[in-house]
Amino acid sequence: MFHPEEATVSRPAPHEEPTGVYIIDPVRSAIGFSARRAMIADVRGNFTDFEGLLKLDGARPTRSEVYLSAQTGSADTGCRERDAYVTGPELLDSATFPLLSFRSTGVLDAGDDRLRLAGFLRIKDVELPFHLGLELRATSRDAYGRDRVGFAGTLTARRSAPAPGENPAPGAGVLLTGDRVKLTLDICAVRTRPGQSR
Repeated sequence: MFHPEEATVSRPAPHEEPTGVYIIDPVRSAIGFSARRAMIADVRGNFTDFEGLLKLDGARPTRSEVYLSAQTGSADTGCRERDAYVTGPELLDSATFPLLSFRSTGVLDAGDDRLRLAGFLRIKDVELPFHLGLELRATSRDAYGRDRVGFAGTLTARRSAPAPGENPAPGAGVLLTGDRVKLTLDICAVRTRPGQSR
């Protein structure tokens, strides 16, 4: 099974903490992945088609929520043959399972300006528990008067041998040919205005 690994979040000063619903700007954001292949080298790439939102509560950060999804067919490793393998039936099977998604189930305040987000990553028909760390990089207001936030984060999990008598979950290794999978997030998000759904 997979074991979540802890990651941290650095929070700004209280008056700078963003609050509201923020929609991820895919043009200014990136979601990368890496997976150990044959225990030798990492397969690295990016998802080029994704979306998501962040519900941020600066006063009560443990009430914040994060939702992300990526089109599995958009995985790009820079090599067509490798792309076909990653998106094919042996790994992501994008024809049958077009979405990879992450949903947070809680934000854990670890103190000393450190936060961890607990949640589940859904790959194919399996949900895997993860801890996601996000670091607030910047807050700004653009030329159109819209509030923006920038986050960077890493989501990592490892696969270990099942306990005696326990079978691994079907599909649990769909993004792994080795022991480790990592998603890296470089997110720019725009706060929605009242009445704006996207």
